[in-house]
Amino acid sequence: MDLTQLRKDIDEIDRQLVELYEQRMDICTRVAEYKIENHKPVFDKLRETEKLQKVCGLARKEENRKGVEELFTQLMSLSRKLQYGILLEHEKNDMFSFTICKELVDEHTKVIFQGAEGAYSQAAMHQYFGDRIDSFHVDTFRDAMIAIDEGSADYAVLPIENSTAGIVSEIYDLLVEYENYIVGEQIIKIDHRLIFRTGTPLSAIGRVYSHRQALNQCAAYLSKEMPFASLRETESTSLGIDRAAEDASGKSAAIAGAHIAYLPEGFSRSEECISDEKYNQTQFLLLKKGAEKLPEKSDKFFFSAVCPHRPGSLLSLLQVIYAHGVNMTKIESRPVKDRPGEYRFFIEAEGDIFSPKIKGALSEIEKGVQEYKLLGAYEKSPAAD
Repeated sequence: MDLTQLRKDIDEIDRQLVELYEQRMDICTRVAEYKIENHKPVFDKLRETEKLQKVCGLARKEENRKGVEELFTQLMSLSRKLQYGILLEHEKNDMFSFTICKELVDEHTKVIFQGAEGAYSQAAMHQYFGDRIDSFHVDTFRDAMIAIDEGSADYAVLPIENSTAGIVSEIYDLLVEYENYIVGEQIIKIDHRLIFRTGTPLSAIGRVYSHRQALNQCAAYLSKEMPFASLRETESTSLGIDRAAEDASGKSAAIAGAHIAYLPEGFSRSEECISDEKYNQTQFLLLKKGAEKLPEKSDKFFFSAVCPHRPGSLLSLLQVIYAHGVNMTKIESRPVKDRPGEYRFFIEAEGDIFSPKIKGALSEIEKGVQEYKLLGAYEKSPAAD
């Protein structure tokens, strides 16, 4: 057996495959033109199912059938990509233009954030919008979504993921429940400091108050420096400071952000960050009611999809993303309400929502899943300092 000759044989087969592939795509172009003229959809599920069954049946060896199925699944995905691209050239842009929210900000703009004064959400709000706004806060994420849904606020600032603690799952569920859409993001550095009564040694601290996320993100420091301290959750880091100040014994401390200017009389702030991860950061979303207005300029977008409950359906979705050359930056899943065993996938990716590439990818995805929702489009936030 001559390996050199075998490789030459493979090269000849590959040459024929490329030639046949180009012939196939030429025909697909004519198919797209026919569909445009006759107002037929690009995606024909029945046709593709029948096609896969037919080509798999052509395989002479049983062990090759799965490979044939994967090969032609990818071929049909590439064909759809080509056809959607041609279709989009013939269609008018049916998406809505929008003046980016930063340009709409003035002293009358109402922005809501979750938490108390001094919360990281407030810091993210000011970093994004500046100080020329009318802001107020609420206790829960749902309250913030209701506020913009009912019109008592123009925008809401809500956290969706921390680089240490992970996603804020409630936000994902609320994005599906409400018709509020992402129009911006802000990433800020999380710089936790210990707030304690001046002169109290760490070994004497018996209680540490803070928000659950802050306690989790400083768990290693607390375990090492105050192993016997009781950890007490509060609704916000600011409330944690108040609780520590109420303890006349001086044996209570709190964890809060370095950005908080207020300190109770007689209290000090640690000079160094006490977060377990020194490059800890949180991604905040800027939300606005209604999908009728999306930013006219964006380089990121976010959508959700429920795939058909069958083998390979998620793979098919991801193949569309790959075939269109889209860079996916995040994928998460959440259970579908009242449908045990089914999951909704949330995908963040890079690209301009108005570009033919992204429009083609999203058009194809929408037609291939059970449920689809565009959750927003926005400009990428600079990295946290």
